[in-house]
Amino acid sequence: MKIQINTDKNIDGHARLETYFSGELEKGLARFEDKITRIEVHFGDENGEKFSLHDKKCVIEVRPVKLQPITVTEHAETLEKAFSGALSKIKKSLTTTFEKIKAH
Repeated sequence: MKIQINTDKNIDGHARLETYFSGELEKGLARFEDKITRIEVHFGDENGEKFSLHDKKCVIEVRPVKLQPITVTEHAETLEKAFSGALSKIKKSLTTTFEKIKAH
């Protein structure tokens, strides 16, 4: 399972940020590990320097084996909250997707 973290020009994508979020993804999606080839995370600050509520965005795209990519988006006031919300959404989506496949 390859993990790639991307940030826009308004967010400093330092190594600590990548290490933290990669670790959280590995823990959070461990049960799907053998069913996923790649995960891409995109962080963005939609307002740049200006302050606004819910201007931080996290998009998580998961590429399951032999299936179309699954993408979720979450907006929040901090990167951590946006990531946490997106991680919850992607877990739910993956669980539903794999349960449907198992049922057939």
